[in-house]
Amino acid sequence: MATEMPTATGDPSVTRLFDARGSLAPDQVKARLEAEIERQCDHSISYWPIFLLAGGAHVGCCGLRPHEENVPELGVHLRFEHWGRGLATEAALTVISFAFDTLGVTALFAGHHPENHASRRLLERLGFRYTHDELYPPTGLRHPSYLLHRSPK
Repeated sequence: MATEMPTATGDPSVTRLFDARGSLAPDQVKARLEAEIERQCDHSISYWPIFLLAGGAHVGCCGLRPHEENVPELGVHLRFEHWGRGLATEAALTVISFAFDTLGVTALFAGHHPENHASRRLLERLGFRYTHDELYPPTGLRHPSYLLHRSPK
């Protein structure tokens, strides 16, 4: 079943930043969605969909996935037409608050495609600190990687 709603995952301008295949066929988009639903069931975390409050347009997704014990990975994928509007920051801040305040994680990991300077700036604005470059198998590239530690209460 093909998705009827355009998604960030199906947009080649977005997908090229996290998947070497460049664009995903509808069945591959569906498989990613099914994996997120399974992750939600198994780990109570996922990349959750983002919609605009005014009009309900689908913007993309933001959320968490397992990375290390008590240090999940934060990710944001927005549809191209929503880039540069502050929506990634708003979504990421919401997920960060959920991770620290509700889940009680000790830190968050994040990485980005080496050519994605907007993601680097976003992570730095959010308080993430660069730690190392790490091979990201889906792109075959070494992605800059960051940590954000929970502030002491």
